[in-house]
Formats: sequence, structure tokens, C-alpha cells
Amino acid sequence: MTTPALILDDVRVSYGDGDSEVHALDGVSLTVNPGEFVAVVGPSGSGKSTLLAVAGALTTPDSGRVAVAGEKITGLADAELARVRREHIGFVFQSSGNLPSALRARDQLELAARILGRRGRRSNDELLEAVGMAHRASHRPAALSGGERQRIGIARALVGGPDLLLVDEPTAALDRQRAHEIVALLAEECHELGVAGVMVTHDLEVIAHCDRVLQMVDGRLSARD
Repeated sequence: MTTPALILDDVRVSYGDGDSEVHALDGVSLTVNPGEFVAVVGPSGSGKSTLLAVAGALTTPDSGRVAVAGEKITGLADAELARVRREHIGFVFQSSGNLPSALRARDQLELAARILGRRGRRSNDELLEAVGMAHRASHRPAALSGGERQRIGIARALVGGPDLLLVDEPTAALDRQRAHEIVALLAEECHELGVAGVMVTHDLEVIAHCDRVLQMVDGRLSARD
């Protein structure tokens, strides 16, 4: 039986107190299996970013259970949470501008591998080839388009061979064609590598590339109609 890459079980996160308390996550349950690419859509302030933060071991829920790659992470100390992030989770950020400006594309991946202390089953050159950036391997971020930088960010997130890939609004700064290309690429890599992917997005035009689409409203998660 396949072990889910991510389990959220009745997870709750609240901010503030009394009459001003906001339920960012209100009893959220979610299971994502290896090789599955899931989109979470919903309006701003609905809890999507909090869901990613909890799944990425960046925020500790008030209650409920969280497991990543079969390891329960609820209640772990900060050092152990950092280990879980290094060993199991890859992040693709909303902005493609967080690549160190002095590093060439190939070196971006090498730096990530050194920080993680490990590599997945694909070499850096193979990852660059997979995301269509082998021909730009020696270019620095300033010489790359927004879509190209996002592709490098995806390759960087896959360097360590993560079990779980968390993706935050990857198409926010891209035109329609590039947005579809990036999300199709994410889905392809999750399917091919057996990585579980969770993407939060406002972009309803790209969700056709996903295996499953969920709706977040007022901290509650449900299947999208």
C-alpha cells in the first residue's frame, strides 16, 4: 500500500483572539499521494497560504495531525521540522526573483544540493534538461525571462528528490502561454518522478493540468464543483 506523501487530518489554525479570531484553517483534512498533482483555489484570505505553511512544516497547527512521507510532524521541535523540510519537501515560490543574482542557472542547483547535503536520482544537468533549460545553464537570472527563472526554480526545488512539492502561485507574473507551460511542466514532473504536488493558485485557466482541484473558502477545504 502506498504511503501518502502528505496527510492533514482535522487541522485547525486560528489567529487573534475573542471576537477578532480568524480561523485560517477550520478542520482541514487532505491526503495527497505520490505522483498526484493537486490544485487548491480560492479567494485571497481563504487560508491557502496557511495550508501551504502547515504542509511545509513552516507553521505548527493549533490542533490536528500532519504527516509528511509517513512521518508525523505535529509536535516536532524546530530542529526536527527543519530536517523534515530538508529531507522531504521542495518549495516553488510565487516570485521567480528569489534566485541569487550572481549564480548561473547550473550553479543555482548546485548550491541547493550542497545546502540539502544530498541529490535526487536526477543530476543537475538532467533536471535542467527536464525543465527545458539545458541551453540556458550558463546564464544568470538577469539574462533569463520570468518563465525561464520559474523553470530554474522548479528544477532547484527538485534537486534533493523531495517526496512533496509545494507550489505558491507559480503563474502570477507570467503571460497565458508561459503560465500553461509552467503548470503543465509541474504536473509532468510530479507524475514522472512520483512526487506529490500541491499548488495554490488564483489562476483558474491552468487547473486543467491538475489531477484534482480543491476549493478553499473561509478556512474550509472541499472538492471544487
